[in-house]
Amino acid sequence: MTDASAPAARRPGEQVLAALGLGAPALDPADASVHTFPGGGRWRTEIPSCEGPEALAVVLKEASRLDVPIHRISQGSGVWMLTDDEITEMVEATADRDIELCLFTGPRGTWDTGGSVRSDSRGAGLRARGHDAVAGCVEDAVRATELGVKCLLVADEGVLWTLHRARTAGLIPADTTLKVSALIGPVNPASYAVYERLGADSVNVPSDLTLDHLTEIRRVSGAPMDMYIEAPDDLGGYVRMYEVAELIRRGAPLYLKFGLSKAPGIYPWGRHLRDLTLDTARERVRRGRLALDLLARHGADGDMAPLGSRMPGPLHRFPAESATG
Repeated sequence: MTDASAPAARRPGEQVLAALGLGAPALDPADASVHTFPGGGRWRTEIPSCEGPEALAVVLKEASRLDVPIHRISQGSGVWMLTDDEITEMVEATADRDIELCLFTGPRGTWDTGGSVRSDSRGAGLRARGHDAVAGCVEDAVRATELGVKCLLVADEGVLWTLHRARTAGLIPADTTLKVSALIGPVNPASYAVYERLGADSVNVPSDLTLDHLTEIRRVSGAPMDMYIEAPDDLGGYVRMYEVAELIRRGAPLYLKFGLSKAPGIYPWGRHLRDLTLDTARERVRRGRLALDLLARHGADGDMAPLGSRMPGPLHRFPAESATG
């Protein structure tokens, strides 16, 4: 909870700009999100693109060295790119530190046979093409949860709804959380609310949404939001470090994702990309430290959710029993 005795957070450069007659208009309280994570807190942290146990070890070591608190660590290549032993090692290492581990599920259109994703329109994108691709995602979900993974990353609305129905029916653990990928992230409040109702427990929005867009979303949905504070180049390469405090004020409950621009892609990962993967994993943690330092300098680093918290709280869902087939 916010400390009532703490000084008010300041905006970047505001004292000097005010002295020069260039002060910004006062913030509108109506723009602020009224939502929080269950158990308190308005923001959590996530280190993405952690591709395997070796990269995970680097992230954990660097986080300890730089004192970067981590709520979630995610992987982008997919469950099928890891052996059972590798998944188990990652599950155990994150569990020891009470960090949520999130693995990507199944086939995706950009690696499939469809030509439309390579057209100028990028039609269909990462979505699962056909029954077999959905089945592959479900197979990954079952395998991962049986090995102890508690968070699954999805990039298809049908897969999201299917996995939500599966956990509702007890076919995968009921406490499995489902995270929507930035690669299909919604860009308006109506679609954000649909993802929530399809079973999303957190939704990664594109990093080019404006502050007003975040406020619009928060007026219709309290589902946790994920946002790259620094986005990879294939997601635009946006760096929004100086906006972190306002992103939290508008978008809470918010996962701050520390990505990395100006770095080559590493999906699907393999040992041929080992050095690049470890170097970029280390730098993502450092970017996290820079963002947290900035928040602290502005007096806006309060209200972090307790470490170890992972559940999203009560959310709105479509009735799962109404589906057929």
